[in-house]
Amino acid sequence: MNEESKSRAKYSSPFRRPSVKLPNNARLGVWFILNVEKWDINAVMARSYMPAPQGAQTPAPDIPNYSWFEYGLRVGFWRIKRVLDKHGIRATVSLNAPVCNVYPELVQAMLESKWEILAHGYEQRAIFLEKDQRAVIRKTMETIRNFTGKSPRGWMGPGLHETFETPDILAEEGLEYVADWVNDDQPYPLKVIKGRLIAVPYTVELNDIVIYIVQQHSSPEIYDRGRLAFDTLYEEGFESSRIMGIALHPYVSGATHRIKFIEMLLEYMKRHEGVLFMTGEEILDWYDHVVAKAQYAEPGQ
Repeated sequence: MNEESKSRAKYSSPFRRPSVKLPNNARLGVWFILNVEKWDINAVMARSYMPAPQGAQTPAPDIPNYSWFEYGLRVGFWRIKRVLDKHGIRATVSLNAPVCNVYPELVQAMLESKWEILAHGYEQRAIFLEKDQRAVIRKTMETIRNFTGKSPRGWMGPGLHETFETPDILAEEGLEYVADWVNDDQPYPLKVIKGRLIAVPYTVELNDIVIYIVQQHSSPEIYDRGRLAFDTLYEEGFESSRIMGIALHPYVSGATHRIKFIEMLLEYMKRHEGVLFMTGEEILDWYDHVVAKAQYAEPGQ
């Protein structure tokens, strides 16, 4: 595959594109993505927070790291949900499909709050490690559809990973948007062989895994960084609306010493006029009705 065929999107400067506006002339659309995953206790953990003593190789079962993760499902999820519900914000949940069967109470609570379910693979395992990624995508979609009664419109690969073929397969399987690409502040069309697939802006900059687990910042960092990012996008959004993603994981942001700063960031953003709290599919619908009509975002570019 040559370099040109690997390119999925036509390059364009956001400051030279035609102006596009969110409903009610809002400057900024904010979506909260809550990543709810299933880890396999028999395998090496998807992430490790606490190394084994004496320099030993990671054991299986890895109880401290598995139970750190499961704290998010038992406690952290509900703590985050309480904050979002208090502020009337509907999250988009990137969901490993087996959560529907293993932790059905969580998924039912999402549906009761009218949160969007975004397909996030089956096991929390990078797609390039799967023997048949199309089969995994289909199994993920079927499991979520059987529990919720609705097929997810969007996809996020575990760890945001893809192969060169993944976008084409997603489009062929009926997915409408993908959140793996973190290269823009506005949605845009990806080039696919058949059909269409829209990239909805996700983030590694405002992602609690990167902030706390990789970069090991102190608890207030998501509030401090979030305000600065919000201010920039809010200012730019006066000319043309922007999208801001905030990516959370229950076992990270749901910790007792961090949850306060999620709520503080919410309160800060809500003090500004012209801010919409959206789900991924609402951003997709805005793209279809407004952005796609702008010259720079014609399908196939």
